[in-house]
Amino acid sequence: MKYIISGGGTGGHIYPAIAIANELKILDSAAEILFVGAEGKMEMEKVPRAGYAIEGLPVVGIRRELTLANLAFPFKLGQSLWRARQIVRDFQPDVAVGVGGYASGPTLLAASMAGVPTLIQEQNSYAGLTNKVLARWAKRICVAYPGMDAFFPADKIRLTGNPVRTDIQFADQQVAAGRSLFGLSPERKTLLVIGGSQGARTLNETMETGLAKFADAGIQVIWQTGPAFIDRARTAISATGSLLVQAHDFIYEMDKAYAVAAVVVSRAGALSVSELCLVGRPAVLVPFPAATEDHQTKNAMALVNRNAALLVRDQDARATLVQTALDLLSNPAKQQELRTQIKQLAKPTAARDIAEEVLKLTK
Repeated sequence: MKYIISGGGTGGHIYPAIAIANELKILDSAAEILFVGAEGKMEMEKVPRAGYAIEGLPVVGIRRELTLANLAFPFKLGQSLWRARQIVRDFQPDVAVGVGGYASGPTLLAASMAGVPTLIQEQNSYAGLTNKVLARWAKRICVAYPGMDAFFPADKIRLTGNPVRTDIQFADQQVAAGRSLFGLSPERKTLLVIGGSQGARTLNETMETGLAKFADAGIQVIWQTGPAFIDRARTAISATGSLLVQAHDFIYEMDKAYAVAAVVVSRAGALSVSELCLVGRPAVLVPFPAATEDHQTKNAMALVNRNAALLVRDQDARATLVQTALDLLSNPAKQQELRTQIKQLAKPTAARDIAEEVLKLTK
């Protein structure tokens, strides 16, 4: 059987896609899998690194603000649909899977036009526009949150959760390896700060001004900044003279980072939330306010309403985030409460469940 998996743009789309592909290979060792992404986006590097072939489309997103770049959108979309139809015709997939991101729209539309059954994986608690459009032709829609029949036909929905990388599931076995990798003391508590694969300006600027407080409290900090902020972060760390804070533009071995973290400060993207549930780490979530339909706040509230995480709004972060993190780090009882509640929301078999739904469509 042949499978196309399309989407990307951020790690939140790419890593679930790779997790699904890996499960398909386990279930169908002879499977041929082709990824379709957007030219110039991170999937064009991350997917081959995971061992899969990928084709690129010239598709771009449309910006909310008025800009001349938006004039290119319809032309790029047309070119991408034409190219996607070529890819589908040449590869002849048995099923096409869309995980979100710029490329998934043209690819799944082209597959549907060719009569190929399609499956959508909606990661967020509020469905994106592209997936709402594609749902009309999709045979199956795998979702991470209940109540998604507000966006999709109920008979097509399967509640699977979001797939995460296999190594994340075994993070608790990597504590010693994580301390060795990051050079940490077992006598000190560790805070992990992650703002997504590209970093988060609010988190970065808040950390920059709060470094001394963490150093004074004796807290070890692993700070993922994204590539744009890394030099500025290292300059700020150097100015404090603290050896307890370390900055990384990107962390590939996230299982080890989660393993050593007593508390995590994070955006509330779908992948981050799913990983936090799986590893069971107490978290302070700071949703990205400009996310489409404010879906990150909705993702976060799904945990907060279950007493499974704390919430700091983006506009309040510079004033309150550092103290909120310090308070949680010094409160073992609250940490345990959050850990217990968040673990109940984990979906450890999500990638396998989605792969099985894909296989059903081949029959």
